Amino acid sequence: MGLRYSTLKIFHFPRKLASLPQSTEEIQPPLHIRIKPTNVCCHRCRYCAYRAPELQLGKDMQQQQYIPRDKMLEIIEDIVAMGVEAVTFSGGGEPFCYPHLLETAERLAASPVRFAALTNAARLEGEVAEVFARSASWLRVSMDGWDAESYARYRGVGLDEFGRVIRNIERFKTFGGPCYLGISYIVDADNAPHVREAIEFAQRLGANSIKISPCIVSDSGEVNNFYHAPLFESVRAQIRAAREASPDPGFEIYDSYHQLDHDFHKDYSWCPYLQVLPVIGADLRVYSCQDKAYHPAGALGSIEHTCFREFWMKSKEQFFLINPSRNCGHHCVADAKNRLILEYLEADRDHLGFV
Repeated sequence: MGLRYSTLKIFHFPRKLASLPQSTEEIQPPLHIRIKPTNVCCHRCRYCAYRAPELQLGKDMQQQQYIPRDKMLEIIEDIVAMGVEAVTFSGGGEPFCYPHLLETAERLAASPVRFAALTNAARLEGEVAEVFARSASWLRVSMDGWDAESYARYRGVGLDEFGRVIRNIERFKTFGGPCYLGISYIVDADNAPHVREAIEFAQRLGANSIKISPCIVSDSGEVNNFYHAPLFESVRAQIRAAREASPDPGFEIYDSYHQLDHDFHKDYSWCPYLQVLPVIGADLRVYSCQDKAYHPAGALGSIEHTCFREFWMKSKEQFFLINPSRNCGHHCVADAKNRLILEYLEADRDHLGFV
């Protein structure tokens, strides 16, 4: 089994890499697009980054917005024609609350474009669940509670919701197909003692993997690290113990529970990754990344009155409007990848042979 989580995937696309700098005239399509089809959600998670007032995410998000059907089909048609490699549906809201997700997924399933989704699994049922099971590359379910009571407390739902989600996941597994099923467990002070319990539960549920990540509580790295400092040793110990005791060597426990840069400072002036993995929001704006979605500083423009293909290919200048050293003093999922790309592009050509 190859590495599913890797910062080096971009280096398998040399033509895309070569097109990134402002000095080149070539514009290549993005490799991967996140689409936020709707901002409507059936859960009210207490840590949701798009609804937490102390975080920049979701600053201007309107919770009832969704992409109209005809516009979504136009976007998918453009994505296929442009040769985009992959699409991930995410929030904003809950993708499976989007009324046209079935038709959208069927269009992608009939194309070469791979697709996936992040979900709470509360609406993972019926025909749309079958399409994802049989045709999607992966599905990652967020589960932060460890039983019905804790799940309801985290997500602002009834005590019966936990059982409903479990049944949906179990039914999803019966559909067969190649879809890789992952669980996402976001760690905070309340659920930190239950990390090993969550890992073992995910294995029993039939998931292929679990990803353990820190809850982002502030736009300040220092504040985040202060919050998680008392939890790190215990969480890491639970992850190690779960790995040692795991009965299934094929089950992946991905440890993404790490300290963050204190000030989130970026010392580079352009963001390569916004040309690699942009976001299309439910408001029909194109954003540089998931960390700046629904924030005016992350908007590259709108496709309300133009198609995505025309918007993307119109000029190189739009890709250099954001200066990370000035505009991105916050958590950034692409920071490590950006640093690798910039080092690669800035290597002295006269000295490449001295490897």
